[in-house]
Parts: sequence; structure tokens; C-alpha cells
Amino acid sequence: MLFDLAIIIINYNSSEYTIACLHSILNNTSKNLSYQIIVIDNSSVKRDYQNLEHKIKKIPFPDLQLYRSRINTGFGGGNMMGVQYAKANYYLFINNDTILVKDPISICYEFMESTPGAAVCGIQILDDNKIPQVSFDHFTSFSREVFGKNILELLQPKTKPKRKKKYSEPIMVNYVNGSFMFFRAKDFEDVGGFDNNIFLYFEESDICFRLLNNGKKTFFIPNASYQHFQGKSVDSTDWRIKTKIELKTSMFYVIRKNYGYLHYQALRIVFLLRYAIVSLVKPKYFKLWYRILLGMPISKSLKQEQKLH
Repeated sequence: MLFDLAIIIINYNSSEYTIACLHSILNNTSKNLSYQIIVIDNSSVKRDYQNLEHKIKKIPFPDLQLYRSRINTGFGGGNMMGVQYAKANYYLFINNDTILVKDPISICYEFMESTPGAAVCGIQILDDNKIPQVSFDHFTSFSREVFGKNILELLQPKTKPKRKKKYSEPIMVNYVNGSFMFFRAKDFEDVGGFDNNIFLYFEESDICFRLLNNGKKTFFIPNASYQHFQGKSVDSTDWRIKTKIELKTSMFYVIRKNYGYLHYQALRIVFLLRYAIVSLVKPKYFKLWYRILLGMPISKSLKQEQKLH
């Protein structure tokens, strides 16, 4: 059977959020859509996985599947594992720490069906208090990282729409937030899906960049929304500097991949100077400066620290 939509969710040591997300999907999605739900457990601790497995068995939805990876493969890798079990015309990758507001999935489906040039769309993010948040962004690049996003929006208003403006109609953007990405399956597959070399961060910028180079567009839909309780799968105390380094590692990898060696080296020089100064005031950033000095090799990504369970 070919479904209209495959919904793919990653769980990592946050099973209660995953279960709440699943109920949110089932309670807020039109019965007119045929869809399957694929949950990938990204090598959570045994107790969390068992809790997830136990509670999923109690959910009366026949097209809900749970698979466990023995290694944490990150955002892109976990979602690509889910794609292997997907049989649908569209893929929705949604973070487990989200709650749908009304029926955003049907709005996305109808938009994609009526917009042939659209490869992916995203919707309005609301925080814990249902306050709208920035929901799309501009491709990572030398100019974005050095001069800032506001300057880009001022100089290139046609291709860099204002992120903090309130919109009433769908607009074309560089990329939408990775916590909710609604793809046309064929377009997703044509560019190879998510890059498995990236463990965390900038996966959405990278894939939307490749889609644009393939003549396909990304849209932000403002009249659909969801709540995002951010960062529930990350230890906010022990991982702060590690995730900061990981973010920069992914950023440099994506820039070198999409813009070339000279672009990457120019940004590396700027960041060496920037974090040399920052490290004098905040010594904990010396680790980041040293990693930039080494060239931010992808071989030192957190992905290489993961172990089989």
C-alpha cells in the first residue's frame, strides 16, 4: 500500500515527549489522509526504550511502527533509517518534542498538492507559551556568519525575507526549521535525502540548498503551527560546549561542501580571530578555538563517539 504520507519521528531518551507527540498527531490529523507513522529509537538507554515500546503497543493505530537503532546516528541518520520503511508520496520529519496545533499536516498536504514546484514546506513554530518563533532561516554562508542575518535581509530582500516579520501567505525561503519538514518524497530522494555525515545541526540548510540547486523550492506556511519544546533530547548541562563545537563542525562542513575550499578557509580565518578574543574572556571557548585551528574536521564530530548498544 502506498500512503499519502509517512511521518518519521526520532526518539532519544525522551519517550514521554514521543508518546505525547504521537497522540497529538493522531488527535489532530484528518482521517481523509492515509498515513503511516515510523518511530526510530536512536539508541536510547534501555529503560527509556522499554517505556516507549510499552506505551506504543497501547496506541490503537495499525500503521504505527517502532524500530530501534543500536547506535545513535544523529538527526539525519535516524531519519534516513526511517525512510527505509516509508511507503508514501510525502515524508514528514517531525521532532518528538512537538505538539500539533489543530491540523497543520492537512494544510501542508493541500499546499504541496497545489504547488508542483515545492519540494518541502515548514510551518510556524510556537514556544512553550504559544508565542511565535522564527521558523525559517537563510543558508549558512560566509556572508551570513560574518555580517549577520539582518544585513542579508536588508541587502537581499527578494531572496532573504525577514525572519521576524508576521506573514499571512506562504512565502519562498531558503530553508525551514528541521523540527517540522514536509517533503515531496520524489524530490527528497532525488537529492539523496539527509547527509549522513552530519550528526547534528544544519541538515535542513544543506538539503534545502541541494534542492534549490535541483530547481526545487522551499516554502514557509504561516497559517499552520505547532508547539516545540526545544532541546528535550540533549543534556543541557554537560553538553553545552560539546554541542557548540558540534554546531560549528557541521557549519564548516556544510560551507565547504556547498561553497568550496576558499569560502571555507576565509570563514575559518575570521573565526580563528573571533574566538581567540572570546577565549581570553571565556576560557571554555579555547576548545572551540583549537578545533577551528585544526580545521573543524568532521572526523572529530560527536558521531565518532557513539557506541553500539
